[in-house]
Amino acid sequence: MNACVPGDVLRELLTLLKLEKIEENIFRGQSQDLGFGNVFGGQVLGQALSAASQTVPPERSAHSLHAYFMRGGDATQPIVYQVDVMRDGKSFSTRRTVAIQKGRPIFFMSVSFQKHETGFSHQDEMPAVPDPESIESELAMAQRLKEKIPVTLREKILCTKPIEIRPIDPINPFDPVKKPPHRYAWIKADGELPAEVSTHRYLLAYASDFGLVSTALYPHGHTFWEPEMQVASLDHAMWFHRDFRFDEWLLYEMRSPNACGARGLINGRVFTRDGRLVASTAQEGLIRFHGQYETATCPPVAAKE
Repeated sequence: MNACVPGDVLRELLTLLKLEKIEENIFRGQSQDLGFGNVFGGQVLGQALSAASQTVPPERSAHSLHAYFMRGGDATQPIVYQVDVMRDGKSFSTRRTVAIQKGRPIFFMSVSFQKHETGFSHQDEMPAVPDPESIESELAMAQRLKEKIPVTLREKILCTKPIEIRPIDPINPFDPVKKPPHRYAWIKADGELPAEVSTHRYLLAYASDFGLVSTALYPHGHTFWEPEMQVASLDHAMWFHRDFRFDEWLLYEMRSPNACGARGLINGRVFTRDGRLVASTAQEGLIRFHGQYETATCPPVAAKE
């Protein structure tokens, strides 16, 4: 996937996530190289949800997913998605999707779909943050810092992206300072999307992996750009609460309540611009530091004598 041709990037991402059906309940997806060798976790999330969505009636929408990343994917190779039909009830459908590459599973996900129903409704209030128009885009920030970006990655990073991200009060990834583990970003597709609900949900699943693990590094003054840092998604959960359009601005709030044992936990909430809570996320990520720690962290419990 060429992620740097203006005008084509969103169409190419939609093609990437739509998948090729090669047998009943078996799909094949191509991979995109974002410059880091391994497949981006959001790509596998989005493709797996797309595969599962294609096995249920269109009137049933995904409302929750729970996934584990087992192995790093090769960004130069396609991925096969096998969907198991676990249950089709009167209101809910359950699917299990396994992503396979080079004959081995690299990821699996359980996802539940529900037909539209009415019921009680309440939600958290949306935080007060600056409007997206007043925020610099992530791409503009990267262009200002381009001399710090490794030459081998500049072509992948300094180009038009299908998902526009505007982080609020971002850190300098090459000169981080310690901050509370709390991050906000406006996100949306950079172009108009088709009307299907499933398309907007698997695109948000794709984008939901951006920035989550990094939030757990904020209070420690580190970023994934450091050679000593090993960062990866371990698992991912997501709940879709209300319909939304991903070609309109969404506010992604991320908080990390805990880090311990080389792992960080991050929770996320996604709001529409008018304040509707449309999705929640949770992820545990690997944040292994191969340098010298300032203090010992997460000591083992001493055994009783």
